[in-house]
Amino acid sequence: MGWVLGLTGGAGSGKSTAAAVLRSMGLPVVDADAVSRSLTAAGGAAMPEIIEAFGAEMALPDGALDRARMRALVFSDAPARRRLESIIHRRLAVIVDRQLEEGRRGAPFVVYDCPLLIESADARARADRILVIDAPEEVQIRRLGSRSGLAEDAARRLLAAQTSRAARLAAADDVIVNDSGREAFEARVRAYGEALLAAG
Repeated sequence: MGWVLGLTGGAGSGKSTAAAVLRSMGLPVVDADAVSRSLTAAGGAAMPEIIEAFGAEMALPDGALDRARMRALVFSDAPARRRLESIIHRRLAVIVDRQLEEGRRGAPFVVYDCPLLIESADARARADRILVIDAPEEVQIRRLGSRSGLAEDAARRLLAAQTSRAARLAAADDVIVNDSGREAFEARVRAYGEALLAAG
């Protein structure tokens, strides 16, 4: 039975790139964000309760979550963020645990790609080892601008709303720094994955 590698990092750190490299090595990746998006898509299992809690205006015409509207609310209203997280996380936990169990049966280890790994005690408890992808804040802001089109002040607010870089690094068993080109970073991730596989 395989073990669970928790993978996390701040917005714009390169976490998704790291997950893609590990997936390309044949390792199963359980993506908490993808599960969350499925719960808030049109017909998603969390949408009825979200509409009940926050109002019909939080749904787009197709029934999916209006992510921009909800993001604006939860960044400025901590109780609203906790209410949303409670609605989603109950359902997410069931799906993630099932996917992790399936992954552990078929591989030496399974990657649990989770942005809130440090913030959530439940999420952290799923990981046997934690890998943090780290990048200097100015690099994250630049990437968020080019990738997501966020203005600098919006990118800074997004990073400020997340757990601190220091808290992530303090929780890490391993850290891969992403402060150079994509090719060099991917090579670092691949070497890390190969070392874990070789260690059994």
